[in-house]
Amino acid sequence: MDSLLNKSRPPVFCPGCGHEIVVRALDRAFQNMGLDGNQICLVSDIGCSGLFDTFFNTHAFHGLHGRVLTYATGIKLCRPELHVVATMGDGGLGIGGAHLLAACRRNVNLTLLVLNNFNFGMTGGQCSATTPSQAEVASGFLNRLDKPLDLHSVAVAAGAAYMASISGYRKGLNRAIEEAIRFDGFAVVEILGICPGRYTRRNKLTPKVIEEELAEKGHKNGPVPSNAGPEYGWAYRQLSSSQEPAETPTAIEAVLKPLTAARQDVIILGAAGQQVITAGRLLGLAAMAAGLHVTQKNDYDITVLRGPSIAELILSPGEIDYPEIDKPSVILALAAEGVARRKNIFGSADESTLVIQASGVSIPETKARVQVVDFMALDLKAQDWALAALAVMAESGTVIHKPMLQAAIAHRFKGKALVGIREVIDKIIDRLSGPTQTGSG
Repeated sequence: MDSLLNKSRPPVFCPGCGHEIVVRALDRAFQNMGLDGNQICLVSDIGCSGLFDTFFNTHAFHGLHGRVLTYATGIKLCRPELHVVATMGDGGLGIGGAHLLAACRRNVNLTLLVLNNFNFGMTGGQCSATTPSQAEVASGFLNRLDKPLDLHSVAVAAGAAYMASISGYRKGLNRAIEEAIRFDGFAVVEILGICPGRYTRRNKLTPKVIEEELAEKGHKNGPVPSNAGPEYGWAYRQLSSSQEPAETPTAIEAVLKPLTAARQDVIILGAAGQQVITAGRLLGLAAMAAGLHVTQKNDYDITVLRGPSIAELILSPGEIDYPEIDKPSVILALAAEGVARRKNIFGSADESTLVIQASGVSIPETKARVQVVDFMALDLKAQDWALAALAVMAESGTVIHKPMLQAAIAHRFKGKALVGIREVIDKIIDRLSGPTQTGSG
């Protein structure tokens, strides 16, 4: 099998860097396995090891520092036929350590090569998670305060089914890498090497020293019998195939005509418990029933039983590229909490904006048109005000009309819930169509 190295982008490392040896050993492993570029995906992140994907004629993905295993896992689960090989340095190992623990537990069939040269070589030689405590590095005394991470012990303890710590200068490095790639599960290979550009300028480190340190630790390389288990992707497909299929989302048919052909931006400013998010969904369904495109963006505190509750909706006859509202068409001001959270939006409104303001709720000074509605006089609890505001809009022909709202309600609710919500909406519409309960501010 021919080499998969990219002749137009040869490896470029500092003279004497161990990374180049690993590049060529990895290429030899691919050749030994008879693989072509379409059967492989190299995944990398930041650092000197992050250059690997550019040196090979294979599929590749380059991402953020420390996140290489998240991308590699997703790629392998989506394309299980690919040989996925991820590379990271000891810098990425420290930054993305939690991802390593998850990958060890899951046992996805991919290979991780950790190129450990004991420092952040690309950014100046600062200490990393594996820097020896006695080493002299660019970050001063910080490494003296930390115990260096023993990747081999951590990976085995976390559940790695295959773990090897080897020197980048050992004979047969390509065969060691090949064995890991052929392993059916998550295989971690820590490859210890020299960083001549940074680390060895201050610290004595040779291939002989690396071998001696590995021998002193006495780690056993290869499969870890105590961590053996089913490969995650295979097990996932087996279990998922026996599950009941998910229900197909019900489509809402566009059977009505919209009230206007212009884009409408609506912001509902309420509080927890006012069914603001539900009202937003209803408004969106009403728009969809008239063939409009809809986006809904919600905002509420993690303490979901108190605080503001806000829904921002865009209703448009055309596709919506970005769901951001600069100047709303309608603002529903239903609670002080929501108004306080979005008080600046009132300053951007002008005469083209309509504010439907619940009586008793103060709003900032605005140039918008204001319609005050006394929901309490309509004998409505605060929890129904958001839904009631939709009825106010439908009755007055603002953004939506009554058939649109009725279609949304029929689509969203069933049984007793449908009967109850219709009673609320009908009561509001009946009272609004009688003696007026609204006024202008």
